[in-house]
Amino acid sequence: MTQKDLADKLEISKSHLSEIESGKKMPTLALLERYSQVFNIPISSILFFSENLDERNLPMEKARVMVSSKILALLSFIAERSGQPHING
Repeated sequence: MTQKDLADKLEISKSHLSEIESGKKMPTLALLERYSQVFNIPISSILFFSENLDERNLPMEKARVMVSSKILALLSFIAERSGQPHING
């Protein structure tokens, strides 16, 4: 799945998705719900993963980049395991 394809499925612009992936913007709860639907993973799993990173007391910008990249890697892994095409930037 291309970045454009994913952005279309999430109902956001490709540039917005790029900013989330680079850690410049944080996804909203509504957007995380759409990620959940697209990748067929419970939103609670995404939120749990994110909360665990917050407990490490990382500086906010570093945490944003880490969370975004880890969530996308996790979703790509899940997509591959479920037979869906992976995400390409």
